Amino acid sequence: MTLFRGFIAIDISSTSQILAFENEIKKTGADVKLVEPENIHITLKFLGDTEEKFIDAIEQSMKESVKTIKSFPVTLRGTGVFPNKNYMKVIWIGILDNGQIGPIAHTLDSSLASLGFKKETRGFSAHLTIGRVRTARNKEKLLTTLEHHQDAEFTTQEVHAIALKKSELTPNGPIYTTLREIHI
Repeated sequence: MTLFRGFIAIDISSTSQILAFENEIKKTGADVKLVEPENIHITLKFLGDTEEKFIDAIEQSMKESVKTIKSFPVTLRGTGVFPNKNYMKVIWIGILDNGQIGPIAHTLDSSLASLGFKKETRGFSAHLTIGRVRTARNKEKLLTTLEHHQDAEFTTQEVHAIALKKSELTPNGPIYTTLREIHI
């Protein structure tokens, strides 16, 4: 049995505005692990350890989740943190998508449960993770930077596909490989 760490996502191209935001976060001196520009994406479903034998079935679920969807624009606007400002773990950029992404994620969650993947217990919230906060070092400077960008518009991009990704964790950060891509 061969396993890979998997997830299903929408790839987002890095822009100068996103890179400038990441640089501002770096300048705060906060203890944040930023997402590498080539790895920026919107997660639709985290699969975790996945058996390779399920790849075809996962692809079928992906096709099903977008069968009535046409390509659509997403706007990356605003910033925030999960779970809250007192206990920051994830820094995110908000997504405006006219309600397109949620139904895809819900369909994936339901159909993949039949393959043994754990159903989400939290409600789906479309977002782009830009960094993970490791400690509270320079938290106030980080919060000031986030507040400065809370209404900023970073980019609008067209969504043409969803992808099954393999994530290999390395000391230099994760390496993502697209295993299957479904065009919409």
